[in-house]
Amino acid sequence: MPINAENVKSQMRKGYLEYCILLIIARKPVYVSDIITELKEAHLIVVEGTLYPLLSRLKSSGILSYQWQESVQGPPRKYYELTEEGRQFLNDLEDGWEEIKNVVELLKNKNI
Repeated sequence: MPINAENVKSQMRKGYLEYCILLIIARKPVYVSDIITELKEAHLIVVEGTLYPLLSRLKSSGILSYQWQESVQGPPRKYYELTEEGRQFLNDLEDGWEEIKNVVELLKNKNI
């Protein structure tokens, strides 16, 4: 059975999705639709059905917290933000991303 590049790319996206979401939340408290919009602008398409379980898991792990804020467009909204533990976790992920990026760049440049 041949390897499907789309499947591999999908697995790669899953691997860095959490990191990308935390990068967005680190800047300021955000509502779910704001996260989806920023990811879409970066050409990373994610649906709410994927995002909510991930945010819930991060909240349960102490990485995120949220606040309810009144909305002029309907019911109150949950705004997510990083906890102190979340900021340290993001720093650890940033270190890991740099390692991955450096390995890939080194290997790509060796083939040139």
